[in-house]
Amino acid sequence: MQTCSQRCNQTLENKVNQLPNISNLKSAILYSITNGGKRFRPTLTYATLEALNIPLNQGDDIAAAIECIHTYSLIHDDLPAMDDDDLRRGKPTSHIQFDEATAILAGDALQTLAFEIICSSEQLSSQQKVDATLVLAKASGPEGMVGGQSHDLASEGKELNQQELESVHYKKTGVLIAACTEMAAISANAPYITREALREYSLTLGLAFQVADDILDITSSTETLGKPQGADHELDKATYPKLLGLSGAQSYLTELQEKALSLLGKAELNSVNTLTELTNFVVNRRY
Repeated sequence: MQTCSQRCNQTLENKVNQLPNISNLKSAILYSITNGGKRFRPTLTYATLEALNIPLNQGDDIAAAIECIHTYSLIHDDLPAMDDDDLRRGKPTSHIQFDEATAILAGDALQTLAFEIICSSEQLSSQQKVDATLVLAKASGPEGMVGGQSHDLASEGKELNQQELESVHYKKTGVLIAACTEMAAISANAPYITREALREYSLTLGLAFQVADDILDITSSTETLGKPQGADHELDKATYPKLLGLSGAQSYLTELQEKALSLLGKAELNSVNTLTELTNFVVNRRY
C-alpha cells in the first residue's frame, strides 16, 4: 500500500500543480488530495493490474482519477448540509480549514479533474478512455456513489431491512470500489469474463469495506479513525451494527470476507496474492 500510495500521490500532485492559481481553490484541492488517507482504491487498482500481469505504471492515471472522485466525495460528505464533520484524516475538514464555498468548489474541481486525467491519459487507447470514463461516471453518479449517498441521507432515523441497507451501500461504497478493478481490467484489455469476475469480487469487497466502517464507528476511537467516532450513531444512520447487533455485523463481515476470497479464486488471474492481502486488510483494519 505504501508503494501504491507513493505512485498515486506523485501523479496527483503533478496533475494538481498544473492547475491555475485561483484564490484559495488550488490550495484547498491540494490540502484535501494530499491529506493522507489509506489510498485503498488506488492500491486495489494497482493490485488488479499486478494480478493481470500488467506493469503498474499502466494504472497511474486511473488510480489518480479514482482518488480524485473519492476525495471530492469526502469533501462534500463533510459539509454542514451532509454529515457536518469537522475532522477528516486527523485534520480539519476542507470547509473548516478554508470555508464552505471553497470546499464545494474544490470538490467540484476534483470531480471534473478525474475525467480530464482519463481523457488526456497517454497510458490508454481512445477506446479504453471511452470505456473507463463510462465506468467511472456510472460508478460516481446516480447509479452509484451519489445515488447511494442520497439514499443514505434519506434513511437517517429510519429502520431499513438488510436488503435495503445493502442496496444503499452497494451504491454508496461498493460500486466505486468495483470501478477500480473494472478500469484496471479495461486498461489491461482483459476479456469480458475476467472483468465480470473482478466486478463481482470487488462489489463484495466494497460491501465488506462498508460493514467494517460501520463496526469501526463503534469500536475504534477518533484518534485512530482520524474522523469523529460515533458519528453514525449521532446522525441515527442505518448501519449493520444497528440492524444486526455488533456481533452479528462482525459475523456478517467474516461471511463477506469468505465470499470475496471465493470469488477471487474463480477469476483465473495470474496471481491473487496482493488482492488476497487487500481483502484481509479491509476486514482486519483498525482505521
